[in-house]
Amino acid sequence: MTCDNNAGRPIWAPWRIDYIRSPKTGECFICAASESEGSTDGDFLLVAQSRESLVMLNRFPYTPGHLLVSPKRHVGDISDLTLEERADLMDMIVKAKDVLTRSLSPDGFNIGFNLGAVAGAGLAEHIHAHIVPRWSGDTNFMPVLGDVRVVPEALDATWELLRGAWEES
Repeated sequence: MTCDNNAGRPIWAPWRIDYIRSPKTGECFICAASESEGSTDGDFLLVAQSRESLVMLNRFPYTPGHLLVSPKRHVGDISDLTLEERADLMDMIVKAKDVLTRSLSPDGFNIGFNLGAVAGAGLAEHIHAHIVPRWSGDTNFMPVLGDVRVVPEALDATWELLRGAWEES
């Protein structure tokens, strides 16, 4: 029997609280990025575009360099992509991984799709692949893959928030 001292250990990702608390407008940020002027756009953190796909930084990343790669067309299921869209999307995923390898030197990657809200898709109506760079010894892996919890805010910040809310009630 092996003892894993990291099992069930919380992972701190305090920057994610901005995403959790942000108002959800219902508009598609991927479509907005796709329709923006020029080949890249800092407002949308757009990194690159091809004829059928785009690559953008995740505004609320799990690790530095966390990218989203998506078809430009608003589609919610990979089965609904055309053959051209599928090929272009995969080409962009490979190019994005190669760029991350050259620029950030990660030791590995998590690359995948969350299809449907119950699978963790924050924007289920417009599919997108996540490319998450990983480094030996990092602790920012996703709960499904690592059997850990992500705690998106420091305990003292949550404590201050709840204490203030309690005093106001």
